[in-house]
Amino acid sequence: MKIAVAGKGGTGKTLVAGGLAFMLAHAGYTTIAIDADPAPNLGFMLGLSTRDAGAIVPISKNEALIAAKTGTGYPGVYSLKFTVDDVALKYAVPTPAGVHLLVMGTVVSMGAGCTCPANSVIRALLRHLIVDRDEAVVLDMEAGVEHLGRGTAEGVDLMLVVSDANRQSLTIAGTIAWMAQDAGIPRTALIGNRIADAGQEQVIREFAKAQDLAVAGVIPFDPAVVRAGIAGDSIANLAGSAALLALSGIISRIDKEVQHKPHTQDDTRKFS
Repeated sequence: MKIAVAGKGGTGKTLVAGGLAFMLAHAGYTTIAIDADPAPNLGFMLGLSTRDAGAIVPISKNEALIAAKTGTGYPGVYSLKFTVDDVALKYAVPTPAGVHLLVMGTVVSMGAGCTCPANSVIRALLRHLIVDRDEAVVLDMEAGVEHLGRGTAEGVDLMLVVSDANRQSLTIAGTIAWMAQDAGIPRTALIGNRIADAGQEQVIREFAKAQDLAVAGVIPFDPAVVRAGIAGDSIANLAGSAALLALSGIISRIDKEVQHKPHTQDDTRKFS
């Protein structure tokens, strides 16, 4: 199961990504979470301390790794032929949530011809994790999917776009959904987050209907999430909360959808 999570900043996509990874791990999946946000926070959500999370060197800034993979010994010249099989084993950090975490760092124009050494390694690593390996993979993306190249996107089973009922957030969510389709991701669905009442849920569902976009589920506004954010608590401390109960229902639906309904080129964006 390979899931990418995107959305406007501040809508709670890291909560969704962390919650999905946590529940997949506790359902028995070997799970890798990939923080591809330029401002990585997924480690905190998965229970790492500020010190441990701060000690992680993003792949994009790991000069020794980049040089080992792409270096040729000639200034300005680097190799495009390298393997990344060992990177996850060496650099994925175990977390208290039972999930292994990889922090990618800033990803610039991943699928648009950028050939700098760091992005070449990141492209290869993402493709390897998504296409070649059997773990459950959850990607916490930055807003937008233009950096997700077509070759990698074809391996993602589902793009979840997170939005609250704010019109600006929904507009960005619609743009991301269409970009996901253009990138070749076979299924895209909307998650409404921080939904305070029936009126806000109606806004989410009416927008999704107008965009021909499925709704994977709705997560209510939950004071427990607010308190956890203030205290710096991990996703595990939210067990039993309204937000995680809603997310549990969403992941059960995702599991059935992804595992039991093989996708084809004709069912892009469909999520029954």
